[in-house]
Amino acid sequence: MGEAERLSAEERAKIERLGSTSEAIRSELHQRIVGMHDVIDKLLIALFCGGHCLLVGVPGLAKTLLISSLGEVLSLSFRRIQFTPDLMPSDITGTELIATDVRTGERSFQFAPGPIFANLILADEINRTPPKTQAALMEAMEERQVTSGGKRYPLEPPFYVFATQNPIEQEGTYPLPVAQLDRFMFEVDVDYPSWEEEYRIATVTTSDREVTLRPLIAKQEILELLEIVRKVEVPEPVLRYAADIARATRLQTEGAPEWIRRWLQWGVGPRGGLYLVQAAKASAMLQGRPTASAADVRRVAHPVLRHRLITTYQADAEGMTPDRIVDALLEHVPAPDGAQALA
Repeated sequence: MGEAERLSAEERAKIERLGSTSEAIRSELHQRIVGMHDVIDKLLIALFCGGHCLLVGVPGLAKTLLISSLGEVLSLSFRRIQFTPDLMPSDITGTELIATDVRTGERSFQFAPGPIFANLILADEINRTPPKTQAALMEAMEERQVTSGGKRYPLEPPFYVFATQNPIEQEGTYPLPVAQLDRFMFEVDVDYPSWEEEYRIATVTTSDREVTLRPLIAKQEILELLEIVRKVEVPEPVLRYAADIARATRLQTEGAPEWIRRWLQWGVGPRGGLYLVQAAKASAMLQGRPTASAADVRRVAHPVLRHRLITTYQADAEGMTPDRIVDALLEHVPAPDGAQALA
């Protein structure tokens, strides 16, 4: 039995309705957020397949406002953590406190949960805190749990970390380790607005207009959609296409293009190929389709791959950024028929 055949009529109907629901979410966000259409699309794709996102952009591009607004539109508990150089791991995960029983007078340790115990976490300026504190997120991001005092405390599903990072300042920052970057499904680049968008920003934000966003999707519905997205069909040629793209980035792979060996020190690990397929499923589902296509893979290739490619000095000297290398990969790896156009 194929994957599409496992979708019930009710599940197919939910996928079809999700297309209109996602449009409603975009419209609601655009009451407060000007432009950023592609960024919002990528956040929604990550959201509906349970992935974490890293938003990279210069200050003042409304990255924090976008994530906090998304928290308002979704019926999820939301916490914002401002990362600073003096932040400690226990400030994120929680700590063991000594509590006294008022009846017996006995003392015992009790765990006081930190702000990470929420559905949607905004990790603001994540690269401003030392590696020890950054690492406090790694267990939560991968295993959806926190360990303290030898005990495990599960995080309530769904659980997302949406982090922001400023690429300009290097002084006083701590680059994220590769292992932690790999746990982010997407790295989403946030660019400057267009002239029309900047004009509208100046018009809207300098007025006394206040916007209150409405929750549009229930938490239980999000959990159901996270289960349904796994059942979205991925045809065999599309699976092979995603695997070929991931494997073409590895220097050790037989048949990898010569320029890969010149431009990359390390390629994409298995998690990158997995995320290509998962994100392609969510991309199809958000458009109301029960089957992912190679165009969906191409649509998510840049945010999935760009932060997983470790470039060489020669690539940097030639101006070959990770995005340009992904462009070259999409040109090099043959796509199934009719899939060259982006979705």
